[in-house]
Amino acid sequence: RIFDGNTVHLSLTANPSHLEIVDPVVLGKVRAKQDQRADEKRRSVLPLILHGDAAFAGQGVVPECFGLSGLRGHRTGGSIHFIVNNQIGFTTNPRFSRSSPYPSDIAKGFQAPILHVNGDDPEAVVYCAKVATEFRQKFGKPFVIDMFCYRRFGHNEGDEPAFTQPLMYKKIADHPTVVEIYGQRLIREGVISRGDLEMAKQAFRNHLDRQFESAAQYKPEKADWLSGKWQGFSLHDGRHVQGQTGVEEPVLQKIGDRITDIPEAFHAHRTITRIYKARKAAISEGHNIDWATAESLAFGSLVHEGYTVRLVGQDSERGTFSQRHSVLTDQENEDRYTPLHHVREGQGVFEVVNSMLSEEAVLGFEYGYSLAEPNALVLWEAQFGDFANGAQVVVDQFLSAGEEKWLRMSGLVMLLPHGYEGQGPEHSSARLERYLQLCAEYNMQVANVTTPANYFHLLRRQIHRSFRKPLIVMAPKSLLRHKRVISDLADFGTGTSFHRVLWDGLEIAQEPPFRLRADKEIRRVVLCSGKVYYDLYEEREQRGIDDVYLMRVEQLYPFPVRALLKELGRFPNAQIMWCQEEPQNMGSWFFIRERIEWLLTRLGARQTTPLYAGRHAAASTATGLISKHIKQQRELVDSALRVGD
Repeated sequence: RIFDGNTVHLSLTANPSHLEIVDPVVLGKVRAKQDQRADEKRRSVLPLILHGDAAFAGQGVVPECFGLSGLRGHRTGGSIHFIVNNQIGFTTNPRFSRSSPYPSDIAKGFQAPILHVNGDDPEAVVYCAKVATEFRQKFGKPFVIDMFCYRRFGHNEGDEPAFTQPLMYKKIADHPTVVEIYGQRLIREGVISRGDLEMAKQAFRNHLDRQFESAAQYKPEKADWLSGKWQGFSLHDGRHVQGQTGVEEPVLQKIGDRITDIPEAFHAHRTITRIYKARKAAISEGHNIDWATAESLAFGSLVHEGYTVRLVGQDSERGTFSQRHSVLTDQENEDRYTPLHHVREGQGVFEVVNSMLSEEAVLGFEYGYSLAEPNALVLWEAQFGDFANGAQVVVDQFLSAGEEKWLRMSGLVMLLPHGYEGQGPEHSSARLERYLQLCAEYNMQVANVTTPANYFHLLRRQIHRSFRKPLIVMAPKSLLRHKRVISDLADFGTGTSFHRVLWDGLEIAQEPPFRLRADKEIRRVVLCSGKVYYDLYEEREQRGIDDVYLMRVEQLYPFPVRALLKELGRFPNAQIMWCQEEPQNMGSWFFIRERIEWLLTRLGARQTTPLYAGRHAAASTATGLISKHIKQQRELVDSALRVGD
């Protein structure tokens, strides 16, 4: 629509019935649209968020969003917040729902201007909106309008408000409507006649009736949402699509050389200098590429191709486990240098952000960014995987179900550090089972990969396909520096791709300590995922066991049925077992058991259900005693490798 000669486009963001959780999603979408316009002043796109009075005061995500407003990686040039203050929260009076005089008081802590206005005075409300807009455009800061009004009827069509607020609703019943008050004012001032007022009211009523009737025949079309930035994308049809994720080795070496360069005049920490030299040598020689190096190559290759990479999380610049070091700090003057900004001239944008100590608002923000920009690899990284439960509503309402509910795709990646190393209940599990429980209808992907090369392809696959799906990654901790967790550059090259199932490392090793028996002589196949594979591998090697095969399920959902059907068919005389580190009521077991049972049926196996090796069911994710952890780990590994006669 055109206002005062200016064309204004209005975009509505789908909002679940979870009060304020849409707020950070709106901010993320705005930030992406500003970036698309190269709007560094952040004035061309404005976030306008509507609130209820009780929700604005009560929902913690509101102050989290205000907390983002001035931060480098999340500022949007100021948001306008409009509170519809109807003096009630469903059935709860204000004095029971907040401890401050006004619902808007929370914004005072962020120095946001607040205007209180009478909802019975439309012209005053419009004036406040103009002031808010002009303030935001000039100063780039948030602004709050608190419209003091009332809710004429109940919370919904079946609600009777007089049950809980009888006196209030007697007054409301006797109070003239806004239309009556404003219409009488215009008549008194000679602006319109009574006939004009009645005609206007009837015309608008007719308009509402027509729109209501047309809604019954409305059917969404793919063209309605796969347009603009999404033009050229398509719906996923359920088939497995690898995508072209391999990169020519000379290109990778050139990228590797640039992302491991430190300027001569820059005084990097000596430890980081040593790490960068080791990375440069690994890429140059084509061997011993570790996890962080593979990730840097994935990011570097994408920006080399012109795509945007946006990585956000608590301590993501350095990495929680001091593994990434994507931004270097000069030891003498604290200048900063980001090697991934220097891959080539005209490259795509690489942005890494140390976020505020929030999960809910930040994850919602990044989800919103991914909705507006499909050609960016957007990643949110938890400090530890279980910290993500502070943002569970974003996962439940948006990530897992957004496409099904609102026809909105997202390619957001969640990196959730996960693995049992004796760090206790709060730093071991990313609650893998919760994400698997949400999986259905190809709504998202869940992976727990074991090699740097597979991680490289997994990240690049997010961009090099014609559709977008959220990706949940159980990211490693101890594997970041594990001597066996390395890949060759050839595994990243042209023609290589992500593998949903990986063979036993002993089968493909060039100089193994011993050989596995022939497939028909294998007595047990242990299916597993993530870090536990290396625990099993090393213990099997120490014991010299040659009749137990370790098969890695790198992608848990969509479950690789055909690949596993083919691979398990190689072992007609083997028991099939699932091994995990998590307690039996957590991890993958309940999700994967029936799928393996289906495979066993299709294979015609005498075994009808997989064996289980892992921790016993528990209330807590992990023990807090290191001695007990070690004992449990030994027992589950022993259970997986010990085959009865």
